[in-house]
Amino acid sequence: LGGAQAGDKTMLDALLPAAEALATSFDGAAEAARAGAVATVPMQARKGRASYLGERSIGHQDPGATSAALLVEALAATATATDGVDA
Repeated sequence: LGGAQAGDKTMLDALLPAAEALATSFDGAAEAARAGAVATVPMQARKGRASYLGERSIGHQDPGATSAALLVEALAATATATDGVDA
């Protein structure tokens, strides 16, 4: 909707690598999401509310990417906990 893409310091920086790694495993997706969120630290925000900070956004982990990584980690934990359980 907002035209964000990878490298804009948004939640997509965590979600896109997680989606690619999901083909391998849920744990791989969680790790990729965590790495994507951490990778936002040196970036300058170009989209969203953080973009209003300009250069001051550099050096801080993007909150959207962090929360997206937490969601993917929760998904991985739930999938692992219910692995082998018949529904």
